[in-house]
Amino acid sequence: MLGYYMNLALRSLRHHKVLAGFMVLAIALGIGASITMLTVLHNLSGDPLPQRSAVLYHPQVDPRPKGLSGADTEPPDNLTYTDAQNLYRLSSAYPRVLMSANRLPTRSTNKGSRLQMRTDRATTSAFFSMFDVPFVYGGGWTAAEDAKHAHVVVITRALNDELFGGENSVGRELEIATKSFRVIGVIGDWNPQPRFYDLDGRAFGRQEQMYLPFFTWLDLPQDYGYGAMRCWGNNPSAGRHDPKAATCTWAQFWVRLDHPAQVASYRSLLQKYSAEQRSLGRFQRRPNTRLRSLLDWLDYKRVIPVMVRMQTWIAFGVFLICMLNTIGLMVAKFLRKSGEIGVRRALGAARRDVFMQCLVEAGVIGVAGGVCGLPVAWLGLWMVRQQPVDFAASAHLDLVMLLAALFMALLATLIAGVWPALRAARVAPALQVKSL
Repeated sequence: MLGYYMNLALRSLRHHKVLAGFMVLAIALGIGASITMLTVLHNLSGDPLPQRSAVLYHPQVDPRPKGLSGADTEPPDNLTYTDAQNLYRLSSAYPRVLMSANRLPTRSTNKGSRLQMRTDRATTSAFFSMFDVPFVYGGGWTAAEDAKHAHVVVITRALNDELFGGENSVGRELEIATKSFRVIGVIGDWNPQPRFYDLDGRAFGRQEQMYLPFFTWLDLPQDYGYGAMRCWGNNPSAGRHDPKAATCTWAQFWVRLDHPAQVASYRSLLQKYSAEQRSLGRFQRRPNTRLRSLLDWLDYKRVIPVMVRMQTWIAFGVFLICMLNTIGLMVAKFLRKSGEIGVRRALGAARRDVFMQCLVEAGVIGVAGGVCGLPVAWLGLWMVRQQPVDFAASAHLDLVMLLAALFMALLATLIAGVWPALRAARVAPALQVKSL
């Protein structure tokens, strides 16, 4: 019977082309608008590192004075220099990463190379393995090179293409902040979105161009700051260019904990450390620590822009209006063929048969609207990518959202078609046959 109903539906749509066209257009516009913003929301709220997110944690402690005006109950996002050093040493039993970022003047040793400011990430040796960073050439540095403050650097494929023409640049030299660094690795395509490991700047955007050993980076002559510093006290700008200032947090810290027992043990370590620092007079507050997983950290930081959430709700409002219009058009369409329905009922068709015929027709309209809505969604996403926002580049329609568009269109039109189909099924056959 389904094939028979499909045939009737296609014949009916061909017979009422204008009305069918309006219904398909309404569904296409609603699907296009909603899928555009749903795709953006899906891309921004996805897991940036699905293969590792379950074992990566972000520790926090609270070194702020007890009576600090305007301070909230949550500890600072980052660590002071002293706490960063202490926790890095105390966490030696676990893979951990200490890091920050800024921009440094850089050029290659090639003749005529110009000095340019390049984005860099200062980090420790476990960064590449913890965050599953792929390499095109070479590799990262070792913990021993961290301790020796080695002058080595890992660069991105894009920077390698720009400075060395895409060749294997391992062993070549770069001048960074007046110091000579040896290239030991070139990383491939790696740019998790959102940039969970550093939400102080742009949560969505490009990766840094260079990666330097953290302690080597601290030794460099820098007039460029030490990442996103947050200071407190009578003069919040005091120490802003001094990484060792006791009143400024700036160092980012991540640790890998593979089992719940390790998580519990590390939480205890943070509590004990805070209590110890309070007994030494460094901390004034009672132990106020946090240990959030990667996804919990993203949720806490609310990385999805409010604008995107608002536009998503607006898009679904447009979709709802389009579906209400479609319901009205379906009622008009089904009731226009009351005579045909009356003849079918008089020949023995049950109300259930008429209901199913109309519902199948609604489903055909929904699929057609979903297919026509895909170009509208692609156009909408192209318009999003033209906007001067950090997340614009991530607005792409993947297979999951493509299937979601078709499913939404089919489901919505089936739901929307229930009432018009019931109205059509209640047509009195006697009155319709008598009027023929």
